[in-house]
Amino acid sequence: MAAGAAKLQLQERAPLPRTAWKLADLAVLALLLALLARRAASLLAVSAGGAAAAAAAPACTWCWVAALVCEAWFTFVWLITVSTKWSPVRFDTHPERLAQRNEELPAVDVFVTTADPKLEPPAVTVNTVLSLLALDYPAGKLACYVSDDGCSPATCFAMREAAEFARLWVPFCRKHGVGVRAPFVYFSGSSGGAAGDDDEFRREWTAMKGEYEKLVSRIESADEESLVRRGDGEFAEFVGADRRDHPTIIKVLRDSGKAADGTEIPSLIYISREKSPRHPHHFKAGAMNVLTRVSGVLTNAPIMLNVDCDMFANNPQVALHAMCLLLGFDDEVHSGFAQAPQKFHGALRDDPFGNQLEVLYEKLGFGIAGLQGMFYGGTGCFHRRKVIYGVPPESTADVQTTRMRGSPSYKELQKMFGSSKELIESARSTISGEMLAAAPMAHDLTSRIDAAKEVAACSYEAGTNWGQEVGWVYGSMTEDILTGQRIHAAGWRSALLNPYPPAFLGGAPTGGPASLTQYKRWATGLLEIILSRNNPILLCITKHLEFRQCLAYLVIYVWPLRAPFELCYALLGPYCLLANQSFLPKASEPGFMVPLALFLTYNAYSLAEYMDCRLSARAWWNNHRMQRIVSSSAWLLAFLTVVLKTLGLSETVFEVTRKEQQGDGGAGAGDDADQGRFTFDSSPVFVVPTALTALTLVALAVGAWRAVAGVSAAGGGPGAGEFACCGWLLLCFWPFVRGLAGKGSYGIPWSVKIKAGLIVAAFVHFCTRN
Repeated sequence: MAAGAAKLQLQERAPLPRTAWKLADLAVLALLLALLARRAASLLAVSAGGAAAAAAAPACTWCWVAALVCEAWFTFVWLITVSTKWSPVRFDTHPERLAQRNEELPAVDVFVTTADPKLEPPAVTVNTVLSLLALDYPAGKLACYVSDDGCSPATCFAMREAAEFARLWVPFCRKHGVGVRAPFVYFSGSSGGAAGDDDEFRREWTAMKGEYEKLVSRIESADEESLVRRGDGEFAEFVGADRRDHPTIIKVLRDSGKAADGTEIPSLIYISREKSPRHPHHFKAGAMNVLTRVSGVLTNAPIMLNVDCDMFANNPQVALHAMCLLLGFDDEVHSGFAQAPQKFHGALRDDPFGNQLEVLYEKLGFGIAGLQGMFYGGTGCFHRRKVIYGVPPESTADVQTTRMRGSPSYKELQKMFGSSKELIESARSTISGEMLAAAPMAHDLTSRIDAAKEVAACSYEAGTNWGQEVGWVYGSMTEDILTGQRIHAAGWRSALLNPYPPAFLGGAPTGGPASLTQYKRWATGLLEIILSRNNPILLCITKHLEFRQCLAYLVIYVWPLRAPFELCYALLGPYCLLANQSFLPKASEPGFMVPLALFLTYNAYSLAEYMDCRLSARAWWNNHRMQRIVSSSAWLLAFLTVVLKTLGLSETVFEVTRKEQQGDGGAGAGDDADQGRFTFDSSPVFVVPTALTALTLVALAVGAWRAVAGVSAAGGGPGAGEFACCGWLLLCFWPFVRGLAGKGSYGIPWSVKIKAGLIVAAFVHFCTRN
């Protein structure tokens, strides 16, 4: 019986049937090809000449050429998307089968990153940290590191308070089997309260809730200046520290130990790495590399989990689910890392800002999982430390990298990891050791603080491979997807960690500015990758990135490249109405049925995907219109930013997305309505969509006047297709229509309106100059 139990698989890879969807994929592709064929035939007829050809030729040849180029691009995007979705799989994990293997479980170092105490409130980070400290995992094998790139005494104070509260919270969660171990969720009532339970539990629940409220009150009332002036010197290291210029600060807030009832509690370490204007800090990638080195010196766990400060652990067994993937394959090459999809807590109903990405993760995510593996998404990811260290899998190791897997020399390790003897020794044990071997946890973490500060110095990486072949990769604002791509290019595969309940939940930005800022940052980083030596096409040719995995990366990387094509196509309708031309067949012509069928089929297909993901038609519409808005705003601005950077005329700037303050209760319906309404500011990201909205209104007015007045071009002016395109565009940009007349944050600022008005005037002049 024991032998049979030992043979039970920890994970199972289950292919997902998709026959009907494949037929729909091919139907959309066939219509795209038919549209291209008809447009190309019309243009060839023009080039062939002759009176009959001229009579059948499109009225505006260059419009048809522009449409052909854009439609060819849309076909390419559809092809690589279909390839990515074609063979989806799901990984089922069985953590209950690990019950008898606690001694074999590897240690885990948990990394939490925060960068700005105003945009990312310390109370948010505290809830994330507490949820991680209370995971169902041997506490002696867990260590939590908090990276504070804001060098904030308020954040450090909050973490110290969290370490104290954990002495009460962790035993309470273990004793009562609490489901969601972020206190703000547990005490909000959404995960169950004390009602209906025994008297002892009600008393403990009430007392714990009171302690948590005191904790939040202390954190929210903490003043940075007052903390620094405290007489006990606890925050003396923050005196005179500037966010961009300060020495390393490392504090062991809790060494692994036991609470009063004997419950073990994991270690908690606060880190604010050294910053200097003379050295680049490489944004989040730099912070992650410092965390990797500091943890390598202090605890050196073979597995590393990283989460954003607002992504609390929603499933207390998430680490056990991850171990089912990391330990459950016969060959470790299949699980270089295990990535959980990003999901959101308290998200607005019907996703009004199109940033919850539920369909993207379910439809594309399961498809990518069936290839070389899910992308690294920057949060909710379990990495093997040796994979982050650049160790290739045995199946792909060539002559040059074989020594990396064996016993590299001290000089080789020094070139890779830097001059720290402690880090070199820990790296050697990671590279040559077995993952199941227990990590050499330091008995007294404070005794290694000096060694940890050495590897956290901003000059430590000079002359090493950090940020290139070791650690998180530099060179892009989306360091996560670039690092995952390097791991896949080395030959590793990854697994999709998708347990129920979801592994982690975070907060999605609300309002127009925050949502578009996030999309702009992502798009900027993606375009930086595709224009660099890290282009997946090059890695597919020169390394071990599989062809279809390369196409899957391109699906995401082409986001900013879609902007100029989609903007060009969106402008064709208004141009034709203003210039009295056409770019689509007339309703009376047989060719009109092809674009009409494509429009209806594609939108029906897209709507069906949302229905299949148990989402509403309203959610589909919100995501559809937001994609149009994002394309003409955030993606377009990212495209222009990277072009200017490539020409040496600008530098990209990392922008932190505001994290919402977590509350105890949900908002009412009226609050939800306000939160779901689009807001504006004076950012240049709003100029182009405002101009496009105003231009469409002008074009529809001119076109309607011409139709009523009976004015048409000699070869035939715009038809129903052009009017339909402009009408659909106006529906997609309806938040901007409302914004033109709105007030306050719901109205478009006059500075944006004036810039947009100048663009509209110039475009109208261009259209009507002849």
